[in-house]
Amino acid sequence: MKRVRLFVLAVRRKQEYQQVMFADIAFIILFILCATSWVSAPIALLTGIVAAQLFKPSYQQLVHKFTHFLLQFSVVGLGFGMNLHTVVYAGKEGLGLSVLSIIITLLAGVGLGRIFATDKKTSYLIASGTAICGGSAIAAVAPVINAGKNQMSVALGTVFLLNTFALFLFPFIGHLLHLSDRQFGLWCALAIHDTSSVVGAAGHYSNSSLEIATVVKLARALWIIPVAIISAFAFKGASKKIKLPYFIALFVVAVLINTWLPGLHQYNKHFVSIAKTGFTLTLFLIGTGLPLSMIKDVGVKPFLQGLLLWIFISVLTLSVIVFLR
Repeated sequence: MKRVRLFVLAVRRKQEYQQVMFADIAFIILFILCATSWVSAPIALLTGIVAAQLFKPSYQQLVHKFTHFLLQFSVVGLGFGMNLHTVVYAGKEGLGLSVLSIIITLLAGVGLGRIFATDKKTSYLIASGTAICGGSAIAAVAPVINAGKNQMSVALGTVFLLNTFALFLFPFIGHLLHLSDRQFGLWCALAIHDTSSVVGAAGHYSNSSLEIATVVKLARALWIIPVAIISAFAFKGASKKIKLPYFIALFVVAVLINTWLPGLHQYNKHFVSIAKTGFTLTLFLIGTGLPLSMIKDVGVKPFLQGLLLWIFISVLTLSVIVFLR
């Protein structure tokens, strides 16, 4: 009888070991797949969520630590693709609208969060991502306000899901309303969260729209820095000492390097490419930490908040662009 028990125990341990090995191998394969151009950021997040339901790698704790670093690294890398002079010079038309839309979106987002009784930090991350540049803004603001991984995951998931809709919906509406290239470029830059989705939607419309959208979007993205600093003051609690996170300072340095050292542009484009890949991988890693039980615990309120906020700012900016300009 004892031998039978030992045999059964050995079989179970072997099965558990095989399951862990399968999970590790599958995780590595999916991780590599998400580093290719075949997988977009939203798909990477969804892939991670699906993977979380199927298996758990043996190095899950290490994954959590690496995710935090990769988020910050990717934000810094994006700075190497931003030229401060070009944004200020060419983005004058959209600068005022960008500032106004950011302020209105943040205020409306906080208001909707209170109406839906959404977690305060999750609500603020959704508002920040909608107001500025999606995942990059969330990645920059989250450490400043000490947001948890779950809060970041919900905000990122909401923003990137809406980004996916925007890629298909915005060009359709633009053609339906016969928007000019200039109008559509401005609208994309002001109403779509993430830079990749802005470029995708505007580029599908026309080359002129793509140029306008890119410049205005870069100007909008620069507001990561002041919003992060303001966020640090708003969420500091009882602490009187505000310390600027190092990766935000490095982000500023990256922008200045790209602006003042044009001889490095041939190398900077590689940094930006690596950063975008890193952010896609980050979303996959975040998704692997999102089991369905965790999503159910969060509920649908954050998504409804993000959806209504996005509809509000999209309609508002479109109305201003069409009727006032």
